[in-house]
Amino acid sequence: MSRAAELRSVLADIRLSHSIFALPFAAIGLAIGTRGRAPGWELAGLVLLAMVLARSAAMAFNRLADHRYDATNPRTRGRALPAGRVRRGTMLAFLVACSAGFVLVAARFGTACLVLSPLVLAALFGYSLTKRFTMLAHAFVGFALALSPPAAYLAARGTVDPDVTGVLWVSLAVLLWVAGFDIIYACQDVEHDRTERLHSIPSRLGVRRALVLARVVHVGMVVALSAAVAGQGWGPLSWAAVALVAVLLVVEHGLVSADDLSRVNASFFTVNGIVSVAFAALVVTDLVTRAGKLWP
Repeated sequence: MSRAAELRSVLADIRLSHSIFALPFAAIGLAIGTRGRAPGWELAGLVLLAMVLARSAAMAFNRLADHRYDATNPRTRGRALPAGRVRRGTMLAFLVACSAGFVLVAARFGTACLVLSPLVLAALFGYSLTKRFTMLAHAFVGFALALSPPAAYLAARGTVDPDVTGVLWVSLAVLLWVAGFDIIYACQDVEHDRTERLHSIPSRLGVRRALVLARVVHVGMVVALSAAVAGQGWGPLSWAAVALVAVLLVVEHGLVSADDLSRVNASFFTVNGIVSVAFAALVVTDLVTRAGKLWP
């Protein structure tokens, strides 16, 4: 197999399109970091590049770390490594290149971002290992994506100011949101996880109770978003965004049940993609149009 063919398989396997889950929330951190002003093409482009490189490195590490488990799971055995479309050396080279690229881009944002970049990568890599020893692995996945709003804020601002509180509430909401839908997604792998002694909430509690817990976690997300809006004095568009997220989460949970997981992909990809894009679009518009009041 040619290097070009392997690279195409790597890019298909890590699914760059799934960056849509974190990027919109990073846009909120960026908007707060610039105090509602347009960030400029260079800053926006560098933040986008950093996000894509970080996520790509994390996914490459995940594929390498989970190679053995992916090969025994009917849902994942078609991935590039277990299917033989990509060699481990190629995936490792891709991981190193993306990691180095991320650190180089972080350096463009200043000393603070450069110093923190290895810690960010450690967090992104670490979540892939957590399911080996704790059923709270879903929270670690959430934490990895929750780094995006404060990272974008710091890239834009270079320092931490009082308005970072709103960013942290959004970050907590991302953690709870991702943890909740990762619990739903993990319901597909209950038998495999039990066989391989991997830890997840569905494999420990059962699918029915896991779905109930996912609902509770998503209620927490709505509470965190409400705290961000109320605490920072954001406007009606932001409150509309919170209401929209609440409605979409109800729809998401209505698509799956303990007796029917056939629509998990619709819940995971379609609804969550709408949640992130719609929420960010409304909040960023609110921050931009009310910048004079929020940052006088």
